[in-house]
Amino acid sequence: MKKLIVLTLFFMAAKVVAQTDSTYTPLTFSGYIETYYTYDFGQPSNHNRPAFVYSHNRHNEVNINLAFVKAVYQKDVIRANVALMAGTYANTNLSAEPGVLKNIFEANAGIKISKQKELWVDAGIFAAHIGFESAIGKDCWNLTRSILADNSPYFETGAKISYASNNGQWFVSGLLLNGWQRIQRTDGNNTPAFGHQLTFKPTSKIILNSSSFVGNDKPDSVRQMRYFHNFYGIFQLSQKLAVTAGFDIGAEQKAKRSSNYNTWYAPVVILKISPDSKNNIAARVEYYSDENGVIIATGTPNGFKTWGYSLNYDYLIRNNVMWRIEGRGYSGKDKTFEKAGKPVNNNFFLTTSLAISF
Repeated sequence: MKKLIVLTLFFMAAKVVAQTDSTYTPLTFSGYIETYYTYDFGQPSNHNRPAFVYSHNRHNEVNINLAFVKAVYQKDVIRANVALMAGTYANTNLSAEPGVLKNIFEANAGIKISKQKELWVDAGIFAAHIGFESAIGKDCWNLTRSILADNSPYFETGAKISYASNNGQWFVSGLLLNGWQRIQRTDGNNTPAFGHQLTFKPTSKIILNSSSFVGNDKPDSVRQMRYFHNFYGIFQLSQKLAVTAGFDIGAEQKAKRSSNYNTWYAPVVILKISPDSKNNIAARVEYYSDENGVIIATGTPNGFKTWGYSLNYDYLIRNNVMWRIEGRGYSGKDKTFEKAGKPVNNNFFLTTSLAISF
């Protein structure tokens, strides 16, 4: 009931602001909702998909992956964003956060520190600086997220300084963070975490990005430093054909002060075909290797070593309404999946969704 009251007041405020200034206001409001249905042929009895899946992760039920309302304020040298959310994405990705923090999609404020340059300092809760896929489905080429996207941060909390060049070719950011996809720190953790992002757009058809995370996400008493890097390129080969290629690699200390590391890595390639402005087809091939279970623990001899493949079709019903359908499968080296309660080394599922933005 408290959450319903908060959302109602949020919409009432939006209506009042819109009515008081029909020309321009520094305060704007928007929203997004993505409903979905997934059928997992492994038929999990508890309706939960594999534990490494954090989006669209409920089997054989109509549900909401992500719904949010957002307020944006920007005037002169000040900017701020606040968004409240609900859905299975929030339940899964923010399960470790207490109370109403689970319902914060974004909450940050910033100030421009240069009169001539796009140089900003921001602090709060942000979308993560890592990866080419976000929690907002309509902004991604595929209906469901890649294994590497689901198992690296979607959001982060901290402070950052960022610079965007006047010609739009360069974006550079340095970050001080609370941890690996955290709002509140882990109990007993006082180790600062750091990140960087460097984006280069040499032409309107090419995007190259390098992002990193360095830090410890455990209590200081058992501190294990984690070093992670994400690289991707997006290439618009023609008006109808585009390719995204990404690669994640990470290493974490095996024990406190150890010089030995457990590593994981994940390549992914996505091909998108756009016959016209309303239709899109995307095919994805990916591989995720985490032998020592740093990110995805299995307890099996070879750890999590899994291929993934998917094919989806999208239809833009209106400029702000998208219907999608996707078939996707996993094939692992070990029996890390279940089918009818028995361990197997593969999994296949179908998902359809309807996303509306406003």
